[in-house]
Amino acid sequence: MQDLSSRFLESIQKGYSFKGDTLIMGVPMVNKQVVPGAFIRLPLSTLNRHGLIAGATGTGKTKSLQVLAENLSAHGVPCLLMDIKGDLSGLAMPGTSNAKIEERAAKTGLPFIPSASPVELLSLSGEKGIRLRATVSEFGPVLFSKILGLNETQSSIMALVFKYCDDQDLPLLDLKDMKKVLSFLSNEGRADMEKEYGRMSAASVGTILRNIIELEQQGAETFFGERSFDVNDLVRRDEKGRGILSILRLTDIQNKPKLFSTFMLQLLAEIYASFPEAGDLDKPKLCLFIDEAHLIFDEASDVLLDQIETIIKLIRSKGVGVYFITQSPTDIPAAVLSQLGLKIQHALRAFTAADRKAIKAAAENYPLTEFYDTDQLLTELGIGEAFITALNENGIPTPLAHTMMRPPVSRMDILEPGEIDRLVSQSELANYYNESIDRESAHEILTRILEEAHSEDHQSQMKDQRSRERREKSTLEKMLDSTVTRQVGRTVARELTRGLLGVLGVRTTARRKRKSTNRGFDWF
Repeated sequence: MQDLSSRFLESIQKGYSFKGDTLIMGVPMVNKQVVPGAFIRLPLSTLNRHGLIAGATGTGKTKSLQVLAENLSAHGVPCLLMDIKGDLSGLAMPGTSNAKIEERAAKTGLPFIPSASPVELLSLSGEKGIRLRATVSEFGPVLFSKILGLNETQSSIMALVFKYCDDQDLPLLDLKDMKKVLSFLSNEGRADMEKEYGRMSAASVGTILRNIIELEQQGAETFFGERSFDVNDLVRRDEKGRGILSILRLTDIQNKPKLFSTFMLQLLAEIYASFPEAGDLDKPKLCLFIDEAHLIFDEASDVLLDQIETIIKLIRSKGVGVYFITQSPTDIPAAVLSQLGLKIQHALRAFTAADRKAIKAAAENYPLTEFYDTDQLLTELGIGEAFITALNENGIPTPLAHTMMRPPVSRMDILEPGEIDRLVSQSELANYYNESIDRESAHEILTRILEEAHSEDHQSQMKDQRSRERREKSTLEKMLDSTVTRQVGRTVARELTRGLLGVLGVRTTARRKRKSTNRGFDWF
């Protein structure tokens, strides 16, 4: 047994010794006992090679995430953490010691010193924090089409729509802009669109609109708009040189997987487009932790999965590490899983045949070892224990190590509402990004154009009506002014005058006769 322990210790000391800066995650174990004399370290220089934290519910995944994040922050590495369950906000407050923590500190030989990390709270929906937004234009036609799950024909229509809006100076800021443009180009602007850019199938436009509405129903209208969040604000340090931990509060997002995957894809694409090539750095420029990662992959189309895989492969060169936190490694597509250099695997539970199959598949993701029956031990790991393997400075996987994890030094619980309010009120960015802006964009411009056109049409109709009335009067006047009409008019007038004068003449003659009779004169 001693010989096994000696060989194990020698393997760990050799496999986890690095030249550059490291993070200490815990101490190695064999035969379920701590082996003193070595620490399980992670080299900072390879933490942009992505990673996985997996394990069944209640096995310690979140605490491992906290340990990793607070250590990265202490070494000046900013992080963005997706807080699905709401329990990562405790990173902003120092932890509290208890009997279990003191016992673990004694076993690991790592003192427990309560400490808080610099934290910025972010929000994608209605949670308190800095609002994260992006415009439709920033997505572009290709990415926006992939988000909506459009086919090739529908994607080509989307490309035409973006081109039309660029040419006509119609800003696409939010979803109502896109819906308005599609409606306009399908009706009032259809002729101009077809003349300049080609025909758009009404059925395809209808499908696009339905997909946009589906995205809206998951809360995307709160995400698309201004002000757009600048991803460079994720790469900040405090006055002590500690990396700021940006915690995105997503407790209300679990029933909105399409919104979550939309945000994540846009974020990764924006970071890749904005950050310069970094090459090999001493430490990552930024680390992203995606909790409940299955929310991204479960609802993603094949096209979207391909896009995520491509970005994961390329974003490493920007100095960015991406870490997925989920229950089982099988939640992650194989093409993405193969890109993850660090693996922290907590216990898995074998309740069903499917569970046992998943455990066997998970065990195959780790290096072969003579010190563990990996399949069996995966079901027997205690709370706060995990298998760890990483990449050394030469990109070679380190030996698989059953590790007793060190506890987080920050609070292992959520913040109180008053603490959250205070944290947000102290933010330098909250006032800027939380200001509502609704500048004139495609929706307003097209609405105004249509209203003006409607008003002009109404005025034109009124003008036409008046013109018709004038034309009718002019016809009458022309008739009256014509030679024939004047002749007919004179005849009618003469006959009328004659008739009137005849009546008057008769009456006058009769009156005169009465007068002459009275006076004794005879006029005849």
